[in-house]
Amino acid sequence: MSKTPISERIWADGAVAEMRDGGGVERRFPERPMREMTESEISAAAADPDARPMTPEPLASAARVPRIKTLRRALGLPQEEFATRNHIPQGALRDWEQGRSAPD
Repeated sequence: MSKTPISERIWADGAVAEMRDGGGVERRFPERPMREMTESEISAAAADPDARPMTPEPLASAARVPRIKTLRRALGLPQEEFATRNHIPQGALRDWEQGRSAPD
């Protein structure tokens, strides 16, 4: 397995490119999926019992994760840096993530 770090970048036309070697090597991702699926494979995947959509009852009782926390974690930023970059008081960000208050 390669130990080369890989990152992505979005080009001006909206295409996604894979970057290797610290940005030195760049390769555009293909427009089509990596592997085509047959109709039977699509049907089998859609019928997977573990991938069923939630009904209103379990959805109502599911734990809510604040989107701001999901966004910050996806960006890989600590609370302090996220708050600074977005001009948000760190205490307000902490309260949003812990569900004590919500942004307007």
